Amino acid sequence: MTALQAKWDAIYSNDEWLAEASETLLSHRHLLPKKGRALDLACGLGGNAMLLAAHGLSVDAWDISAVALAKLQQHANHSLLPIVTRQCSITPETLAIAGYDVIIVSRFLDRSLCNAIMGALKPEGLLFYQTFTRNKLDQQGPCNPDYLLERNELLALFAPLSLIYYREYAHIGDLRYGNRNEACYIGQKNLTGMNQ
Repeated sequence: MTALQAKWDAIYSNDEWLAEASETLLSHRHLLPKKGRALDLACGLGGNAMLLAAHGLSVDAWDISAVALAKLQQHANHSLLPIVTRQCSITPETLAIAGYDVIIVSRFLDRSLCNAIMGALKPEGLLFYQTFTRNKLDQQGPCNPDYLLERNELLALFAPLSLIYYREYAHIGDLRYGNRNEACYIGQKNLTGMNQ
């Protein structure tokens, strides 16, 4: 067991954690295809995976934490949801080429995976991505800048995809409203693979 796996296993052993779908996926689930394959990458307790499976997609849910995955698989089995969990350290090599109609990444950032994520999308596949930014209002999320997005960085990281939706409020306007700590992105791979 790696130190990283032990850290996340300890975190997910706490019963206070809830499996919640990301705001981006919840607000835009009407964009999902009626059938197909989906990947919840770095899924944690699998809130996104459960929403995708309930929508009718066959879902792969990957995470480093065996504890989180065991809880997710138990819930999926109880609810008869088509979710297959995989405990792994996620690298570009673990992502199959053109295998998924939908990929969701929530509160996880590894820039070395971006090209592999785009490669793992089928033509017309959708990427939903939501994670923490450096320009945030409070200390929610990581402090290490390696795991925080620069302003508009998701737009650059996934520039080969067609932009469907993007939001990053930061410190503009009335700070009492809106998600101020995270960037929210949806992109689509075009029919020929990547945009020209």
